[in-house]
Amino acid sequence: MAGFFESGFFAWVVLPFLIVIARMLDVTLGTLRIIFVSRGNRLIAPILGFFEVLIWIVVIGQIMQNLNNPLTYFAYAFGFAIGNYLGIEAEEKLAIGFLVIRLFVIKSEEDLRAKISDAGFGVTSIEAKGSTGKVTILYSVIKRKDLERYLSIVNEGGQEIFYSVETARAAHLGIYPSQKKRKPVINPSDILRKITGGTLKRK
Repeated sequence: MAGFFESGFFAWVVLPFLIVIARMLDVTLGTLRIIFVSRGNRLIAPILGFFEVLIWIVVIGQIMQNLNNPLTYFAYAFGFAIGNYLGIEAEEKLAIGFLVIRLFVIKSEEDLRAKISDAGFGVTSIEAKGSTGKVTILYSVIKRKDLERYLSIVNEGGQEIFYSVETARAAHLGIYPSQKKRKPVINPSDILRKITGGTLKRK
């Protein structure tokens, strides 16, 4: 086993590959850690930071022991680049946090507001005046995972609406679409009443 770690195959093939994998992992953790820090998460961010630095120290140690191997430098840089991409992808898949959406509507404001409300989103309207005349600003605070659904409602009417999307650090209360529809509670007496044609009377 010792001979394998000292072989040229390990130094020029296995070690660079392991550095790429480790660097991808620690940069991905670092990207997620920054995101959780920006959202004020005091539990997950330190845990991710611990493993991020631990992996980084191990990788740097291996590179310092193999300074005469230029492949380790390229592996380090390549893993860093891939890790940034994977970190962003992971953050988008998790879709953690809230967003503030502002819609600047010139006409058909009531129809759009009704559609947004019917979809389960909260919406607040404010009358304003822009450079081209009067407008109505619709505010909504939504979960990040609902962004695509929300924008599909905004764009389905074919009306061109200017909107902006910003990240909210936190949100308290609010109105959000329910994830699961509650099943209606069936009263046994109602079933009997239907069967008997409504002749069953309550005592």
